[in-house]
Amino acid sequence: MSGAGKKLSYHHEGGMEALLGATIPEHFLEATARFSEREAIVCRHQDRRLSYGELRKAVDDLARGLLGLGFGKGDRIGIWSTDNIEWLLVQMATARIGAVLVNINPAYRPRELSYALERSEVQGLFLIPAFRKSDYVAMITKLVPELKADERLIANGDLPNLRRVVVYDPASPEDTARPHPGFTLWREVLDAGDEIDDAELERRTAALDRDDAINIQYTSGTTGFPKAVVLSHHNLLNNAWFAAQALGFTENDRLCVPVPFYHCFGMVLANLLCLSTGACIVVPAEHFDAGETLRAIEEEHCTAVHGVPTMFIAELELPEFGDFDLSSLRTGIMAGAPCPETLMRRVMDDMHCREILIGYGQTEASPLTHLTHRDDSIERRTQTVGRNLPHQEVKIVATDDGQNLPVGEAGEVCFRGYHVMKGYFGDAEATAGAIDGDGWLHSGDLGIMDGDGYVRITGRLKDMIIRGGENIYPAEIEARLFEHPKVAQAAVFGIPDEQLGEEVMAWIQLHEGVTVPEKDIRDFCTDGLAHFKVPRYIWFVAEFPTTVTGKVQKFRMREIALERMGPEKAAG
Repeated sequence: MSGAGKKLSYHHEGGMEALLGATIPEHFLEATARFSEREAIVCRHQDRRLSYGELRKAVDDLARGLLGLGFGKGDRIGIWSTDNIEWLLVQMATARIGAVLVNINPAYRPRELSYALERSEVQGLFLIPAFRKSDYVAMITKLVPELKADERLIANGDLPNLRRVVVYDPASPEDTARPHPGFTLWREVLDAGDEIDDAELERRTAALDRDDAINIQYTSGTTGFPKAVVLSHHNLLNNAWFAAQALGFTENDRLCVPVPFYHCFGMVLANLLCLSTGACIVVPAEHFDAGETLRAIEEEHCTAVHGVPTMFIAELELPEFGDFDLSSLRTGIMAGAPCPETLMRRVMDDMHCREILIGYGQTEASPLTHLTHRDDSIERRTQTVGRNLPHQEVKIVATDDGQNLPVGEAGEVCFRGYHVMKGYFGDAEATAGAIDGDGWLHSGDLGIMDGDGYVRITGRLKDMIIRGGENIYPAEIEARLFEHPKVAQAAVFGIPDEQLGEEVMAWIQLHEGVTVPEKDIRDFCTDGLAHFKVPRYIWFVAEFPTTVTGKVQKFRMREIALERMGPEKAAG
């Protein structure tokens, strides 16, 4: 059942709780009615708190503003910002009217931003003025110089779909100064909603269907270039809901969220997870800060904290770690990279997260496919990624012919169920390459399933690098390196790193008779790529190891690098 009047009660069928049949705004409105007086979000760097009742009003005000500006169902609205309350408001307001939220990594540089805006045909963009060394206003103005003109509507040849750019300062959203005449201000968006009444807003929400596209997130497929993953209300809400059930979340929980909102981890497994159960979202800082995370846990009495292993390591290794009272903690999700046993024990014992869970998945799967259980042993929490969530199927297939493999044999991990994406936006060929004719999403990861359904990830078919929880695709970095006039050939791959899981290494072959300092290559990458994609290690080589047919052997390059860098790095 979909549309208005969906049954929102939760019941069990054959011992398994049924899937939710609501859209995101329907479920959210029910939660705000039940938990109106409870805190919904605490954003410490903004020094602001909203109850569920206040959050609903703020979301509705913004939703009416979007309608007043002419946005509606199916329109794509991007957000390019660090974590703040306005990010959450845009997330929920777009869902309220059926617009598609496009998540844009705040580390993107102009080249990457342009690609994301063009690829998903973004029509409206929300952004903050700046953060640290990133001047977002300068970067978008470089792409869209028409913003300097005295107009509100944009006509740009490279980005013909973009018609509105909204800037807001998290320190004072409604008092933000206009950087150039072409920018729309946050207060002007709200003012645009004055002519939209409650009845019209409710009519727009009632017309939505749970299978409507509601979100685009960027990831990469086999080519390594970013692809726009299209996800629905049904995908995201149920993934958040069943993750919340696995954590044992209720309205009494308070989740510390040091992970970025633009990522599925933050948007789905933190924001939507809390809002689906009436729990409170606690944002410690705009960007990850170990000390602020621990301070928020103590002062806000958080019961849960999310993070990737590197975040937990940074928190535990703070010199003042022992000064914080973390006894309120109970659980959370650690994902993004394997968790060593020593780290798991410290998180459970020293941080009091006795019920911490290990999660695994991918953006194309909304994102969570596997979680360990609160009662699982240390071995299962560190050596496996757990079992699949309810209403999800998983199988292991042979990499050569795609045939199902028996328990205990290694092959490619595949998923099927409500959580599988609708597809890649505007790319039917890539979608068909990822999801087979029977609806199975092929992960590109290699794994083994045991008799109890626990999966151990053993490797990757793709040569993706996971650095501190960030997915990095070598082909994108190689494409940037090939743009350098002195680079003849480049190969990028990951090598082990004790702190970050993996680091980026680039082997570069220069054109005959030229030289270039390593710093120049790194600066060239920095100008075109997010900081976490810039190679940590750059080696200039005369030739690459190849097969007899001339195909570059990255596995051999990795072996050579580890041999030359010594046993300590090889053991990483």
